[in-house]
Amino acid sequence: MKKIDKTVYFCRFLSASKQQVLSVTMEITEKGKKLARTGALYQCFIALVISVIIALSGMETWAISFAIGATISIVPNSVFALFAFRYSGASKNRLVVKSFNQGAKVKLLITVLLFVVAFVQFDIEPIALFAGFVITAASYWLAFFRAG
Repeated sequence: MKKIDKTVYFCRFLSASKQQVLSVTMEITEKGKKLARTGALYQCFIALVISVIIALSGMETWAISFAIGATISIVPNSVFALFAFRYSGASKNRLVVKSFNQGAKVKLLITVLLFVVAFVQFDIEPIALFAGFVITAASYWLAFFRAG
């Protein structure tokens, strides 16, 4: 083979490799987005079902407190997912890490602020509030184990 032929062949190989890496990266990103959506849907479903059951049993304050706790879990997770999947690809690895870290910080900040608002603005039952938060957060992770 001539030197030019080897160079052309090598360039084609590199181009094909980049396409394969891009394809795998896009596939992983789409799987991650789908998994995050599934987790969010599980959270919403569990929160709604349990809140309705509590409300039907005649404990409206507990149902509202549970729903507020669930919301405190759902909203920050959704915001984090937006940050986590904003960028994708090997060429954007620094942006992915930076966005992931920003998302974690924003998630923590939103969680704290929502707990403060819940305790200051609403007449709630703390046990129901924390139960809503914990059960909904656990359902998010259980959805991952089930789907993954």
